[in-house]
Amino acid sequence: MIYLDNAASTQIHEEVLNSMLPYLKEQYGNPSSIHRYGRLAHKAIEKARKQIASLINANPSEIFITSGGTESNNTVLKGIKLKNNSQIITSSIEHDAILEPCKKLSENGVDVDYLPVDQFGSVTPLELKNHLSENTCLVSIMYANNEVGTIQRISEIAKICNDEKIPFHTDAVQAVGKVPIDVKELGIDFLSISSHKLYGPKGIGALYIKNGLEINPVILGGGQESGLRSGTENVANIVGFGKACEIAKNNLAENTTHVKKLRDLLVEKVLSEIPEVTLNGDPQLRLPNNAHFTFLGVNGEDLIIKLDEYGIAASTGSACSVNTQRASHVLQAMGFSHEQITGSLRLTMGIFNNEHEIDQTVTSLKKIVEELRSFSPFKEKYSFVSKV
Repeated sequence: MIYLDNAASTQIHEEVLNSMLPYLKEQYGNPSSIHRYGRLAHKAIEKARKQIASLINANPSEIFITSGGTESNNTVLKGIKLKNNSQIITSSIEHDAILEPCKKLSENGVDVDYLPVDQFGSVTPLELKNHLSENTCLVSIMYANNEVGTIQRISEIAKICNDEKIPFHTDAVQAVGKVPIDVKELGIDFLSISSHKLYGPKGIGALYIKNGLEINPVILGGGQESGLRSGTENVANIVGFGKACEIAKNNLAENTTHVKKLRDLLVEKVLSEIPEVTLNGDPQLRLPNNAHFTFLGVNGEDLIIKLDEYGIAASTGSACSVNTQRASHVLQAMGFSHEQITGSLRLTMGIFNNEHEIDQTVTSLKKIVEELRSFSPFKEKYSFVSKV
């Protein structure tokens, strides 16, 4: 198999797995216990907290462990201190882990404004400024889009919020470990991270909360995580998450160069060797490992099924919403037609991919697209001239 769906989840790094094993076998104590087993588990968690914090230049006291990006996002949105006629501002291309909580908040009387994006999937900072009001209690704009890979102008957006003394949250699940992020330099107040996007275990993540800011706890009980998130900690996964962050920080430049080289090779070959294809998202300001295409006259789901038959794992967009069977809200917000949306394909590289796999993928794609277009109802509309 050739795995090109790293935006959905990544292969666990061998060093990460090895770091977890002792906490699944020998060091199995409850971190809240005061005996030696408990103290060892607690110490391991605090070490991981430092590793996570270091990746984004935060203080360890600002890192709160969660079950992943979805919980981190929900914790901010549901825990932010509301006032009368509260307004929350987000974008129209957020992950469902933002959009669904916002929908529920709206049903409960909170005014939620959704900023539009341009054809590249970018939020205009001026648009945000025009939507702010004296009732705005939170702005939440994702760092990078999970489908098309566009990176937002976070520093400009954060500055606007900082100047108006409005808390700013960013869902950075797709960006952490792929691009340099410094929460202090950027002026970020809240930031969500997910372990399984950066070669760590699934089911674990973190929420960065800038010192001095407070939100209401969503999960109550034993008072773990400074009272913000109760429940016995998943020590092994936390240790693995911390190790994954350490590896990501130490190899960030090298890994970014590697996946960007593969991404650029893929884009160049696809656009030059297959007709009627477009690259979606910002051509420059995008994640280094993301390539999102539209193959006109082809159904994206058919593409994925055929690629899977060739031993290639890909996707059309978010794996979290595939069961809903609805058109991509991201591409709709970017102004895409139904035909453009249905012909979309996301290929996301990882640190374990290589050039041979890219060459093999393009060769397979050419055959698959030619085959699918031979049955396309749009074949009279477009010049599907084979270059195989």
